[in-house]
Formats: sequence, structure tokens, C-alpha cells
Amino acid sequence: MQGHDAVCAPAPRVEYGARGVLRKVRKARILTTATDGALRDLLAWYTAMGVDMALEETPVNRLAPSPSAPPPVPSPERPAERLPSALAPPPTLPRVAVPPAVAAPAAEIERAARSVAASATTLDELRTALAAFEGCNLRLTATQLVFADGNPEGRVMLVGEAPGRDEDIQGLPFVGRSGQLLDRMLQAIGLDRTAVYIANVVPWRPPGNRTPTPQETAACRPFIQRQIALADPDFLICLGGPAAAELMANREGILKFRGRWHEYDTGVRKIRAMATLHPAYLLRQPLQKRLAWRDFLALKAALDETAQPAATALH
Repeated sequence: MQGHDAVCAPAPRVEYGARGVLRKVRKARILTTATDGALRDLLAWYTAMGVDMALEETPVNRLAPSPSAPPPVPSPERPAERLPSALAPPPTLPRVAVPPAVAAPAAEIERAARSVAASATTLDELRTALAAFEGCNLRLTATQLVFADGNPEGRVMLVGEAPGRDEDIQGLPFVGRSGQLLDRMLQAIGLDRTAVYIANVVPWRPPGNRTPTPQETAACRPFIQRQIALADPDFLICLGGPAAAELMANREGILKFRGRWHEYDTGVRKIRAMATLHPAYLLRQPLQKRLAWRDFLALKAALDETAQPAATALH
């Protein structure tokens, strides 16, 4: 063929990537005087200009609204008397509104939780009662109950907000990355899990580690309060703002509220309580570890201070 006129066959609709552009050029059987080197130069120019796919030879604005389709032409209906009775449309019945399922009020669930929790006289009874309690729907999505870890006879009890993925798998609180940091923080002041008791306000993992709803927290609050009363520690440490809000009625930010001693009434006696930063927060904000270190030093000083009279009495 003389003149080397370009003749193109129908191109494929979509070819992705720079290689797709080259395949389109070759598959279309473009007859041109361009050499392979010129094609490579053209392909390199396409790539530099941001061309990464070959669609059609005619540009199409795919962002433009699609033309509205004409309304369908209704087919003529046959008279009802010609239809067999089996094919006749059913008579139109009046729509009846179905009332939605009524959930128990949160106050009623909390009263039931308080009654169940108060009936437990030991921590084992409380764990059994909590496992059977159906007032919190988190039990339906969690793998298992995360009740407590450590020594219930210890002088210090630490309470967080809710278990995470690792805790849900193992059934123990604070065993993931934040738990490992908590262990190092305790070791820094001479404590470990054999000397402290660890629990959470909410004993079931929320789906996706989301924040527990106020209704879920209210349903679990009586159980953690009863757990604290039965463990009867000398010191209560709330790990994080949510735990401090539920157990110490804190409405301030945790950075402002932390590091100060307060009183927590167990119903039998008042114990010293303090809020500090949650280990998970410290993993995200490492510079704030200095504040948590001050809080743990204050806890160590309080433990040493209250242990001195007992040591003196032994001598």
C-alpha cells in the first residue's frame, strides 16, 4: 500500500495501563511511517502526560449526567374478566402499622443489674452472675467475658474502660500492647500482677473496639462497683477518662483530673482513688508518659506510707 495512510480497525473498549496503550496501538494495526523507536517515544510522552489507559478513539465525558431514558410505554391490560382466577391480582389489603419491638428502658436494666450484683457475696458468685446477665447486648458479639486478672487480695485495684481484641481472645484484661506497657509501669514501682487486681468497667469487648454506649456502660456499672466492694482494695486507680467518669463522677478532662487523690465509697468504707492516663493513650502520645510516671510514683509513695505503721508494729 502506497502513501502509508493510517487505517484503524475497531479498538477494544478498555485497555488499562501504559502497556494497554501500546497493545491498543499495535492491535489496531496502525499503518504509519513511525518506527518502533518513535512508538516508544510516543508511549513515553503519554506516560509523562499522565495517560494510563486507552478507552475509545472518540472522547467521552463520563462525568456528564446520563440522558434520561424515555418512560416505558405501558402495555395494554387485558380485561380482568379474561384472566383466569388463579392469575387475577390479589385484592389490595389495608396496610397495618406493625409497632416496633419495645426494648427495656435503660433505668430498668440498671435496676436489674444492681439487684443481680448485690446478690453476689463473693467474686466467684459475681462472675457467674455477670456471665448469665442478659441486660447488655455486648455479650452477644464478644467472644467471652473478661472479668478480672491479678490478685483480688492485692492492695491496689486498677480499672479500665473495656477489653480489646487481645483481651477478648484470652479472656483477661490488659494483655495486649497496652497491657504490656501497664506491666512495665507496675514493675517500675515494684509491683506486678500478683500484687494488684485488674478489671474493666465493661467486661465485654465492643465490636470493632468502639466506645461503649451510655446504655451499655449503665448496664455494667453495678457489677464493677460490686466487684470493687468485694475486692476491697486500699487504692483504686482508674485508667483513662471513661473509667474515671463512671467510678469517680469526673466531668473534667483526664489531663486536668489525673494525679489527685480522691475518696471512693465502696458502701463499706472509703478508699483512696486516683485517675491516671490509659496505657493505650500513652502508646499514642509517648510524651505523656512523664505524667503517668508521676501518678505511679504518687501511688508508690502512698503504698510505702501506709505500710510503715504495719512494719513498725512488727518490731
